[in-house]
Amino acid sequence: MNIKRKVEVVVISDVHLGTYGCHAKQLLTYLESINPKTLILNGDIIDIWQFSKRYFPKSHLKVIKKIMDFAAQGVDVVYITGNHDEMLRKFTDTKIGNISIVNKLVMEIDNKKAWFFHGDVFDASIQNAKWIAKLGGYGYDLLILINRLVNWALVNMGKEKFSLSKKIKNSVKQAVKYISDFEDVASDLAIEKGYDYVVCGHIHQPKMLIKKNKNGETTYLNSGDWVENFTALEYQFKRWKLYSYKDDKRTPFFADSELKEMDFKELVAAITILNPDDIKASR
Repeated sequence: MNIKRKVEVVVISDVHLGTYGCHAKQLLTYLESINPKTLILNGDIIDIWQFSKRYFPKSHLKVIKKIMDFAAQGVDVVYITGNHDEMLRKFTDTKIGNISIVNKLVMEIDNKKAWFFHGDVFDASIQNAKWIAKLGGYGYDLLILINRLVNWALVNMGKEKFSLSKKIKNSVKQAVKYISDFEDVASDLAIEKGYDYVVCGHIHQPKMLIKKNKNGETTYLNSGDWVENFTALEYQFKRWKLYSYKDDKRTPFFADSELKEMDFKELVAAITILNPDDIKASR
């Protein structure tokens, strides 16, 4: 029998529900394996930019239902808005039960300050950054679709899969520079503000590293994504860990029986039924 892991803080970002690139089944399997105290959704969870009634499969609805179940069970769920779900920013500081919507978050963890935000705010301040931001839109989704077809062919030929988008990012100097600049700007600001940790998403590059400058140091953390990397950040036993679904060797968890048995209409009904008394705004 699988025992769910207790985790103090879990951070996921860049899920892009509603797009072909989203790997909702793998994410759901991961969510079923943990028992978090706080779940931080650090932007681009639902891809409102590309939302279409034609494509929002059952597995994507199950992820939303699972997150709502966490909240119903007492888990603090913090939804930090990103650029692909920026429409939710008009609901900033709204609280629905145990789910709160914010633009950024400062949390004290074991006497250390952690600063959470998605990271798209840097796109306007880093030179030559706009073109790579567009990679997260329709072009990126198309690239993922092509990549799936290529990988299907490679697997059938007995060869290993590979990531087209990663190859492009790693081979284009501007992309590499953008990622480096992003990490430097985030870390320099965190040091200036006196934060021990700065936790971002946005660039789909999972990372944990100590950044230093003449004014001090901070730990830069990026939760990666659930399009290519299948990663999350976990805080437990006074330390951060970068979780990788691809490297997880434990017996897989599967969606609970209730979620398995629900049809599409039941899932939609379960997600959309809200109690007006639970909705609070602190603005």
